[in-house]
Amino acid sequence: MCGRYVMARATGDLLAEADAVLGEQVEAEDLSPSWNVAPTTNVPIVVERLQGTAVHREVYGAHWGLVPRWAKDRQIGVRAFNARSETVTEKPMFRSAVVTRRCAVPMDGYYEWKRQDTGAKAQKQPYFVHPADGSLAFFAGLYEWWRDPSVPEDSAGGWMLSTSIVTRDSPDPAAAGVLGELGQLHDRLPVPLSEASMQAWIDCRDRNAAVLVERVRQDAYAVAKTWQLDPVSAAVGNVRNNAADLISPVKALF
Repeated sequence: MCGRYVMARATGDLLAEADAVLGEQVEAEDLSPSWNVAPTTNVPIVVERLQGTAVHREVYGAHWGLVPRWAKDRQIGVRAFNARSETVTEKPMFRSAVVTRRCAVPMDGYYEWKRQDTGAKAQKQPYFVHPADGSLAFFAGLYEWWRDPSVPEDSAGGWMLSTSIVTRDSPDPAAAGVLGELGQLHDRLPVPLSEASMQAWIDCRDRNAAVLVERVRQDAYAVAKTWQLDPVSAAVGNVRNNAADLISPVKALF
């Protein structure tokens, strides 16, 4: 699962690391640095678009919580900020997007909470999960364009771009090293992309969704084992807290 993350890179650094250019009509607030990104906010995504015979890699801002084209209103996206890789090619919510509208979601890292039962009260220790070398991570995502039916067709502003992050089962908690730590942290894992799997995943010309899903699933653990898990302050639990000190390591509760 991925329900909160960090995307604090400056726009120029994001574009350089994604090897992309800024898409048309992207608003500055869509790419504003954030140390506490939550569902239903706008986040950057990396897509490839075919223009003639040329493929262009671009960065856009998207509502985090996928709203399919057939939705009557945008509220359906509240429960679609993650997409399970095991069923993504079958679920009506995602099966169209996974064929032709795949994207990469950039992050500095994400937060996950480890639960510990201590007597009558359960405690949760948040962790910041991130690449150990400080590089930008990219995760498999989907995107959709949705037209608000309440907005007249001849009016501007009726279209919304939205996204969802693809997840898979976490590694075995008994595994050695970082993979075991991830397995103990949560039973779901956002699917990270290697450079090669990212190129394949966002290729807008490839419609073999089942093969692509399996490829990024298979590559996920190899990428994840290069990560680092740092215990951080419980302040990350409040989305109103948004500052660089949220990712500063603290002493773990347990």
